[in-house]
Amino acid sequence: MPLTFDLPLEQLKTYQGINPRPADFDAFWEKSLAELSSIDPQVELVPAEFQAPFAQCFHLYFTGAGGARVHAKLLRPTQGNSPHPALLMFHGYTGDSGDWFDKLGYVAAGFTVAALDCRGQAGLSEDTGGVTGNTLYGHIIRGLADALKGSPEKLLFRNIFLDTVELARIVMDMPDVDPNRVGATGWSQGGALTVACAALEPRIKRIAPVYPFLSDYKRVWEVDLARDAYKEIQDFFRHSDPTHRLEEAVFEKLGYIDIQFLAPRIRADVLWGIGLMDTICPPSTQFAVYNKIVAPKRMVIYPDFAHEPLPGLYDQIFQFMLGL
Repeated sequence: MPLTFDLPLEQLKTYQGINPRPADFDAFWEKSLAELSSIDPQVELVPAEFQAPFAQCFHLYFTGAGGARVHAKLLRPTQGNSPHPALLMFHGYTGDSGDWFDKLGYVAAGFTVAALDCRGQAGLSEDTGGVTGNTLYGHIIRGLADALKGSPEKLLFRNIFLDTVELARIVMDMPDVDPNRVGATGWSQGGALTVACAALEPRIKRIAPVYPFLSDYKRVWEVDLARDAYKEIQDFFRHSDPTHRLEEAVFEKLGYIDIQFLAPRIRADVLWGIGLMDTICPPSTQFAVYNKIVAPKRMVIYPDFAHEPLPGLYDQIFQFMLGL
């Protein structure tokens, strides 16, 4: 089935994105990582009510950027070899880390599993706030007003990206985990966080992002898909810049949290899932990221599928991660 709203597949394979990249992008993220390293994570493990015969299940809490207490589900096998591999899981936009049950397959295969709750969304993580402008909803634009005033470190997704790094570091430091055998996966927002985590923590060895969010914001605007997951961009313009006087500056500041610019830092092997009918995270915005990855990579393309379950992909990801 031909694409009706985005670029033809042959053009997608070379598309490089149109969102502006901040001139100090690399320095911004190096400074952010240095800040993260200065924070005592104060890790706390609390046994969960849910347990399984072959798994220990915990609520994991740590302190992230801005002093927020961040939560993740942690499951580890009760038997098997140590050190063993681990998998980081990241959830979709507005959601949470999900049930314990859907992580047990990896635990049964000998993995420690850590599933993050994004701060300020449906899970148990804390959002410490502290920004000006719209906070009714919309994490893409949270802190954008401050970024336009010269403080891009206020962008909420900057802190969420750093939370993925801190979680990876905590898991890698666990005595029963092999830090050289850690992977990450997630769908939509979770796919974006998978990319960000592997870019900012280069020890990650395998990643499986599926139709990731948070890329090439200006392209989303250009193809008139600033709705659904990206609707808050339109809301920002309508409420804070109705004549688009600041349009170029807005997209440039969003560039700090555009995963396409993090992609060249990835050293992990990549298995990427995409549906070419995806109007939530348009294919061109995904290829803008994928085409910048220089590590080994493979894309699984579903021509007739949108932002929805992709048959057989969970199985492929499981088999891929067993290679850790």
